[in-house]
Amino acid sequence: MADKPEDLANALFSELFMADQLARVHVSKVLPKGMELSHFGVLNHLARMNDERTPAQLAKTFHVTRGAMTNTLAKLEWAGHVHIRPDWDDARRKFVSISPAGRAARDVALQSITPVIGEVVAALGPERVRAVLPVLREMRLRFERDEPGV
Repeated sequence: MADKPEDLANALFSELFMADQLARVHVSKVLPKGMELSHFGVLNHLARMNDERTPAQLAKTFHVTRGAMTNTLAKLEWAGHVHIRPDWDDARRKFVSISPAGRAARDVALQSITPVIGEVVAALGPERVRAVLPVLREMRLRFERDEPGV
């Protein structure tokens, strides 16, 4: 076990980063053909919010540049998964909503990744996963609160 606080911090972040990378690889492999992890993330977010968002709001939510989000949204719009409309009060702004086809694509993707994540939860045990969730959530909230440049 790490003796010094910095050793503990390094061990924690090494494990988090590696787990994140491996989870992304495993989930990406089972997503429906043509769907990228970023596409699923946006569709999942829009489905859960059940409301329109601006591209800028989505970029901030996913901690990506507006250009990167514009690229993702263009691909999703081309696939028919999102609707992008102008703001009727300010033509410089747009609103994004999930389409019925996007909701269906998100549901299919969710069905494909659930077994992968479910296997990990089953192997670790639901009790251990429930125990670690508050710690991970608090870490996320601290990083969101202390975000550089905000």
